[in-house]
Amino acid sequence: MSNETNIPVLETLVYVPYIDENGQLPEQFQGKIGVYAIFDREKVLQFVGYSRDVYLSLKQHLVRQTQKCYWIKIQTIEKPNRTILESIEQAWIKENGSLPLGNGDSKGEWTNPINVKVIMTPEEQEKYQNPLNDEVAQMKILKNVARRVEADILAVLETRGCQTQIRFNPKLKEEGLLDLK
Repeated sequence: MSNETNIPVLETLVYVPYIDENGQLPEQFQGKIGVYAIFDREKVLQFVGYSRDVYLSLKQHLVRQTQKCYWIKIQTIEKPNRTILESIEQAWIKENGSLPLGNGDSKGEWTNPINVKVIMTPEEQEKYQNPLNDEVAQMKILKNVARRVEADILAVLETRGCQTQIRFNPKLKEEGLLDLK
């Protein structure tokens, strides 16, 4: 736990595997308020964030950035306090010496639903932009692209041994967005 006067030094916190030996995300953080730092396979800091439910946020980041989420360091607090959370977040970024990529220009890739329109294949783009398509046809194309991207994400997570159930919001797929339910 942390309080306002005691900001933990990121370097001193223990690395927690993003996916444990049983294929689960760190369930001990379900419903916990806190600040977290996400590291890649080589333990290079990728993103620092805070949340009212650290577990749910970690799950979202994992599907959005599957190749950049291997290790985490977490500091929980008892009561929601944005000032404390932001202070810890800023202290960790400063301690890192540079802005993590996920907190800079690519922050949206970490914090927003996946927009499948920007990762369509040329064939999918051609179908989608066909002037003969109406809204329903375009929606079906977006849904199919979203399903393809979802399958790719789930395949990567499977190769990493992830056993945590991942469910995407089916309604958002029609809009060409992938986000967890």
